[in-house]
Amino acid sequence: MQITPNYISPSLLQQVSSPKVQRAWVVFSGQTDLPWLRLFKKGFRHCYVLINDGDHWISVDPLSCHTEVMVHHIAPAFDLPGWLRSRNLTVVPARIAPQTQSAPWFAHSCVEVVKRILGLHDFWVMTPHQLYKRLTQDRPAVAGGSVPFAGLRAA
Repeated sequence: MQITPNYISPSLLQQVSSPKVQRAWVVFSGQTDLPWLRLFKKGFRHCYVLINDGDHWISVDPLSCHTEVMVHHIAPAFDLPGWLRSRNLTVVPARIAPQTQSAPWFAHSCVEVVKRILGLHDFWVMTPHQLYKRLTQDRPAVAGGSVPFAGLRAA
């Protein structure tokens, strides 16, 4: 297979990439600059994903005008989810479960972006609060780690 500078096949990328354990959390916020989002439940008007790959803290924050992807320059062992909780944000551990099937079509939103990052294909989860409920239903208590979505078994 010939590799061009503009394309690397996903299978080749997997072969050369070192496998890392990614731990993920979804962060929920009640703050918004968009008036219509005030119709959503307090504390659940926006959401984004926080990922720790063992070396870095990365956030993917889908905003209305752009998506902010940020590598945070803090120690990997720092309890960033705990720090965010101390700032009155709701932080829920989640599992990144890559999917092979296409996700159901839905309008671009913070919830839809978070669902696609996590591999959660649930058409009926449309608001941050619905996502929160979906991630926390029947969730086993796991301190500080990633947990499976309800109905999925950890490998």
